[in-house]
Amino acid sequence: MSAPTIIDSTARSITAPHPARIAFASFIGTAIEFYDFYIYATAAALVIGPLYFPQVSASAQALSAFATFGIAFFARPVGSFVFGHFGDRRGRKTTLVASLILMGVCTTLIGLVPDYGSIGAAAPVLLCLLRFGQGFGLGGEWGGAALLAVEHAPAGRRGWYGMFPQLGPSVGFLVANGLFFGLALTLTDAQFRSWGWRVPFLLSAVLVAVGLYVRLKIAETPAFRTLSARGAQLRLPLLELLAKHWRPMLLGALAMMVCYTLFYIATVYALSYGVATLHYSRERFLALLCGAVLFMLGATPLSAWASDRFGRRPVLICGSITALLSGFTLAPLLGAGTDLSVATFLALELFLMGINFAPMGALLPELFPAAVRYTGAGLAYSLGGILGASITPYVAQLLAARGGLTWVGAYVSSIALISLISVLCLRETSERSLG
Repeated sequence: MSAPTIIDSTARSITAPHPARIAFASFIGTAIEFYDFYIYATAAALVIGPLYFPQVSASAQALSAFATFGIAFFARPVGSFVFGHFGDRRGRKTTLVASLILMGVCTTLIGLVPDYGSIGAAAPVLLCLLRFGQGFGLGGEWGGAALLAVEHAPAGRRGWYGMFPQLGPSVGFLVANGLFFGLALTLTDAQFRSWGWRVPFLLSAVLVAVGLYVRLKIAETPAFRTLSARGAQLRLPLLELLAKHWRPMLLGALAMMVCYTLFYIATVYALSYGVATLHYSRERFLALLCGAVLFMLGATPLSAWASDRFGRRPVLICGSITALLSGFTLAPLLGAGTDLSVATFLALELFLMGINFAPMGALLPELFPAAVRYTGAGLAYSLGGILGASITPYVAQLLAARGGLTWVGAYVSSIALISLISVLCLRETSERSLG
């Protein structure tokens, strides 16, 4: 199919970007997003507690580290509102560039924050402030990346185009995990705790520079150009969203919960449990995770294709039901502690993450009209993060301490049930117009 022609507000004809450039521009930001979030998640599981909260017990250190991990998720809806407002009023492209810059600056600075032993209580305070800033910037990232992809997509291919932002977690995870794995192999434990864990944060600046270069060369999306040409931007998109579109926003957020829960149970909590309780070395468990995430990478295009072929709802219903059943496997597989059982658990959960996550790249933008789409999709995604990810490692740690891994598995199944009910309450969106 030939590329469509985009008409801007000055009536000049501009040839649409090549599909490969659109795909890469929408992919690169979410890859950096999950790279940034996962390097912090890994650091939280391994070193943040002892370095920034040394005055409390080991258990309290882990809980404090996971609490700082959750801060960014609470900042994301605020960022979604602010960036969504400008994305719906001023355009997708400019807003995406701004969110990427803020995200990258905060992530890089986290790698420079001195520890508690150097500056005392100011260390965890600075860490929390930068973590909030990181989440604030990330709040504007995913919604804009998804819109960049699906608003350029040809008819019947929005699920496939919307897949490219959803590939970001797998690739970002592999890069982040690969870096930590390499550091674990080449550094002593003392070197890693002293300075090695900071390296992935500092390297984020390079990834952000690449992302900015690509995004600055992408034209505005056709849907926003049409909206702008009609002068149909809203003064306060959030008010319109809350007045007329609160239900799909809430249901979209609840549908997202299972994605986040599967991902962070399999990565953050399982990593912490594997190292602290099963006595895996860091590099050994990270190697298992690198293998498992390939299943997520493979599931993503499969699920995206199926969502175009059969619809978003059927794929998500099947994914949520399977995720619910997977909760019953957590205790016997992870608790067994063998390489085979742990690898099987990680691969299963991350495969199901890919199945449930891929259709969201198209579903959430399709829930909203163009005038509130950036705000609506971004807020649904971010609220899903609060509900499904921000407290997941913390809750899992508490549940395991009080009732064992069976309770953690029940938590996964409960979240999957909530997402299943939410998807059942949504109508199919694949045939909706995005104009």
